[in-house]
Amino acid sequence: MGGDYGPHCIVPACISFLAEHPSLQLVLVGQAPLLEDLIARSSIPALDRQRLHIHHASEVVAMDDRPSQALRGKPDSSMRIALELVRDGKAQACVSAGNTGALMALSRYLLKTLPGIDRPAMVTAVPTQTGSCHLLDLGANVDCSAEHLYQFAIMGAVAAEALGKVRPRVALLNVGTEDIKGNQQVKLAANLLQAASGVNFIGYIEGDGLYRGLADVVVCDGFVGNILLKSSEGLAAMISARLEALFASSLPARAVGLVAMPLLRRLRTELTPAQHNGASFLGLQGIVVKSHGSAGEEGFRSALRRAMIEVRENLPQRLHGRLEHLL
Repeated sequence: MGGDYGPHCIVPACISFLAEHPSLQLVLVGQAPLLEDLIARSSIPALDRQRLHIHHASEVVAMDDRPSQALRGKPDSSMRIALELVRDGKAQACVSAGNTGALMALSRYLLKTLPGIDRPAMVTAVPTQTGSCHLLDLGANVDCSAEHLYQFAIMGAVAAEALGKVRPRVALLNVGTEDIKGNQQVKLAANLLQAASGVNFIGYIEGDGLYRGLADVVVCDGFVGNILLKSSEGLAAMISARLEALFASSLPARAVGLVAMPLLRRLRTELTPAQHNGASFLGLQGIVVKSHGSAGEEGFRSALRRAMIEVRENLPQRLHGRLEHLL
């Protein structure tokens, strides 16, 4: 029920995702009359409809609700009920486009963190020159200790391995690559990672190094990570708009644009935030994926895809196994 477009976007995204994955079942948690109406107006095949279930929830967590209000004031919210389904083993993952703070608070309360983990971290894949890089934390933890950054690094490395990276390179985001640079938390976290066996820690990395693909996992506190992610999305949108304006500025420019357009469309597809939408809450005893609130159908399908991969790889259990040896 959350996000900028709510079920009017999420329901069609789920229907098309079911068509792509015949073994999948989805549970839509929210106001049943509205969900039933949207499904009835769609052209979903009968066999796919059997794999799309509705679980009624009378309340909705608003985007401006405080986390405490979602925890104590809305016991029948769609967000809470969805997480309870995961907790009770009736669903294997929860995907939400709703209030991030409320989703994190409810996830921690209902699912609990893995042993040895103080705080969950939000992680997503960002495009680089060589492929992609896992960036965390993205805003769940504004203030972090060195121990928190160390835990984030371990969880990010395990997540990258689960998604196909072999011995992922782990780096701490810093204002320079020299050992003397950075604040006390970053320096202490570097000491912890250097002493950790089984973690391929390569040291510090600057922002430009992230996009050059110098690391597979980049770790920072949530304040820095959220600003970096949102700035990157804004920059990509600005460059795309400027290119379109340039190609429309004159007749010769239009001619060049017609020739270049196939390559530009391919580049836009590769870099569009929708292709990389879906931030995982690592460190929980369950799978929770946060979709960007402004994501459309394509973006929400990307978040569903992320959740499906984590279910297939049994990511929480893999994290638990590795954390026992590293924490």
